[in-house]
Amino acid sequence: MKGGWHSPLSMKVIMKPIKMIAWFSEDGTPNPVRFNISQDDESSVTIRIDRVIQKREEKLAGNRMLVFTCQSMINNMERIYELKYELSSCKWYLYKM
Repeated sequence: MKGGWHSPLSMKVIMKPIKMIAWFSEDGTPNPVRFNISQDDESSVTIRIDRVIQKREEKLAGNRMLVFTCQSMINNMERIYELKYELSSCKWYLYKM
């Protein structure tokens, strides 16, 4: 596991709501830029998305979600994680890390 890279299989499911800054293309597709997540000690941390590796759509119980596999430098380590955007509610989640 060179460089702190984790395969998607070793990622832990978190599914925690996050605050997101994103830009939207003309067809309405969101493109995540950075997000803010609350930590257990009431503090929050902002993570800049360095690269979107993959974007796919999935349906969870008939609920359409966009899933973004992203890469960022977190605590001086390159990390891979997944973000979910719920189309019906326009909410963002940190899904796996």
